Amino acid sequence: MNRTVDWAKLRADFPILDQKVHGKPLIYFDNAATSQKPRAVIQALVNYYERDNANVHRGIHELSMRATTAFEAARARTAKFINARSADEIIWTHGTTEGINLVASTWGAKHLQPGDVILLTEAEHHSNIVPWQLLAQRTGAKVAYIPVTGDEGTLDLSKLDSLLTSQVKLLSLVHISNSMGVVNPVAELCARARKLGIVTLVDGAQSAGHMPVDVQAIGCDFFAFSGHKICGPTGIGALYGRQEIMEKLPPYQGGGEMILTVGYDKTEFKSAPHRFEAGTPDISGPIGLHTAMDYLDAIGRDNIWKHDQELANYAYDQLAALQNIRLFGPKTGRAGLVSFLLKDVHAHDVVTLADQGGVALRGGHHCTQPLMHKLGVESTARASFYFYNTKAEVDRFVEVVKEIQKFFGG
Repeated sequence: MNRTVDWAKLRADFPILDQKVHGKPLIYFDNAATSQKPRAVIQALVNYYERDNANVHRGIHELSMRATTAFEAARARTAKFINARSADEIIWTHGTTEGINLVASTWGAKHLQPGDVILLTEAEHHSNIVPWQLLAQRTGAKVAYIPVTGDEGTLDLSKLDSLLTSQVKLLSLVHISNSMGVVNPVAELCARARKLGIVTLVDGAQSAGHMPVDVQAIGCDFFAFSGHKICGPTGIGALYGRQEIMEKLPPYQGGGEMILTVGYDKTEFKSAPHRFEAGTPDISGPIGLHTAMDYLDAIGRDNIWKHDQELANYAYDQLAALQNIRLFGPKTGRAGLVSFLLKDVHAHDVVTLADQGGVALRGGHHCTQPLMHKLGVESTARASFYFYNTKAEVDRFVEVVKEIQKFFGG
């Protein structure tokens, strides 16, 4: 889409941005942790609780039917959002983390044996490391990693041929690194894995709301993302699972809703996706998420992606002009975030002082401790952007960084 977007008008849709923090206008640069919510999403939640609140799938009264219709409409909308072939390939989860754990607990527990290898990258979020470590401990499988290259954090694909051995059963990798801003070539990697019969999972937490996503074009078997990072509510996410795989997997949890019949000795389960959704679900979450997806696609995720990259490149160039600063992530082609360290200043001090200037940053290991250790640092400060952020905010942020350097004598 090449249409002009009125970004300032969109910004007005987010009431939370219209406030002061410590007497300064809020600049919210912590979007990789969670995004803000437009009025449309907030109102969708209000409408549901004021008019349609009821349990889904189990009632034949009007409110239950309304809730069920909206709940399943959101599933179909999610399939369209990532171009799944069918709504039956969409499983509701609490977020990306639960989606990955679901795959580990079902597919992994069924298919992995001692000596098998789970291949990750060194830039993974803890949610795409810890579940596989736990699974490896239970099954006797091993975890291996595709290395990253220095401060840029791009994958060293020269090592891939030696890593894609016959022992590898699963390749699970992040689409966009939450700490480095690297955009991984997931379609290429999934294609190489598929030729060797390796199952693939893509962590789309940082990509689903920022760029067009097509799971069929990517060619992955699983794709997980979270609603709260794409202008939706917290506590809701979706897992795409290729139907041919999902139909053969055991349930994730047992309880009501995921069954066909229950006897004292035996239970028959529903087919996917309902087999993996035990108990009363988060109903308002998908309804709010539906509105968020409509909102983002009305803007155009290709437009959002271009805007994010422009802000990130602008911020990177501004910061790179400073003295005594270390920048992380690629110099070109980065997603909408910049991670950095100031010489002799702890990242937490940067974030604390930035907050006093009204700028919300994130400081820490960003749930990528192994990557931080590889880089030889404990933490970084991170500014992450979304479509409601502006160049003027980046300018103010850079001024705040300069003030912090001056405060510490840098």
